[in-house]
Amino acid sequence: MKRIAQLLLNEAFQRLRPARLFHRLPKVPELLIFDFDGTIADTFQNGLDILNEMAAEFGYRPLLGDDVEAARNMTTRQLMRFLGISLARLPAISLRGVKLLHSRMHQIDPIPGIAAVLHKLRETGIPMGILTSNSEENVTGFLQRHHLEIFSFIRSSSRLFGKANEINAILRTYRLSPEKVIFIGDETRDVEAAHRSKVPIIAVGWGYNSQEALIAQKPQAIVAHPTELLKFLSLKRTPSVSFRNL
Repeated sequence: MKRIAQLLLNEAFQRLRPARLFHRLPKVPELLIFDFDGTIADTFQNGLDILNEMAAEFGYRPLLGDDVEAARNMTTRQLMRFLGISLARLPAISLRGVKLLHSRMHQIDPIPGIAAVLHKLRETGIPMGILTSNSEENVTGFLQRHHLEIFSFIRSSSRLFGKANEINAILRTYRLSPEKVIFIGDETRDVEAAHRSKVPIIAVGWGYNSQEALIAQKPQAIVAHPTELLKFLSLKRTPSVSFRNL
């Protein structure tokens, strides 16, 4: 049944892809930028628990029962409206959530299969970095615990919808063209940010948003399991850019 559903999703993805969507995935990328929560780290349940714990404090509705699965089909803005979260309260909610998550990072494991894929990607010589709404402290501790200290930089964006600006800053810092970079993320806002930056994106279907929601945002590619990343990113190369921690 799952196989049939996957085939239907892939067919839908092909139908929904536009004739021209910024840049195609580069055959030899000069940099891979990974989202963290939901893409590398399995933070979904802890994030949901924290979201509900803060509901009374910030005056929005908790996400419970069948609404949890329904929320995976919503964009970030749709979810905010559904929960009753205003843009004005979002920075405070995000900051509080990151602080609460800090005490639980020791409970969080990598997405099944992602660690092995990341190590294989490192062997290709393609530089990799992390762009996240989480804190650099949380990410660094996680990578150390799980022996994933293989990234050239960690860049933290305190703004939930600020990833496009951060991607552009990375491009400027390393003098990279958008078409030479690939962003990898699990949320509709990741796809939106990539499109705004004109950076190709591979959306992953194991994180916060459903594959249907991601397909609707028209990423250049979508994968259902970490190993599928290797068919796009298995080329050996020698980095031409000197990367350092931002």
